[in-house]
Amino acid sequence: MATLGQMKFARVYTQGRLQSVKDAQWDIQPEGFNNTIRWNVGHIFVSLESFVKKSIPTYEPVHPEWIPLFKGGTKPEDWNVEPPTNEELLAALAEQPKRVEEILSGKLDQPLEEVMSLGPVHQMATIDAVIQFLNWHEGIHAGIIYSLNKATAGE
Repeated sequence: MATLGQMKFARVYTQGRLQSVKDAQWDIQPEGFNNTIRWNVGHIFVSLESFVKKSIPTYEPVHPEWIPLFKGGTKPEDWNVEPPTNEELLAALAEQPKRVEEILSGKLDQPLEEVMSLGPVHQMATIDAVIQFLNWHEGIHAGIIYSLNKATAGE
């Protein structure tokens, strides 16, 4: 249960970083940054949905239409559809941890049907390992959001 508690903690931290972001800052991509605040927020949401789906194949992701916008390797300049609004993304972030916790409760020790590998050295064999990775991943992107907020505050 500690892993799910960490997931909720990471989300509260991310939401805290977003409280001071002004609407005009969501789509500014300063020099030296690969993406925007909007992309990072969407990426956090989509990553959890996608990895839960990989962990539990019967799971149906919420907002699957967002996956092509925010999966790894994407960027706003390639979007050819309107992305979700700030409000839609914030609402999705807010409801996701409780829903995912209900889905994963009692299943963290469950082995994955297929071990997931990230690069040549990191392998995840249980749902717990996947969620622990996602907690770290969210922290990285929350830090990027914090940096983007600072970098775009005067824009």
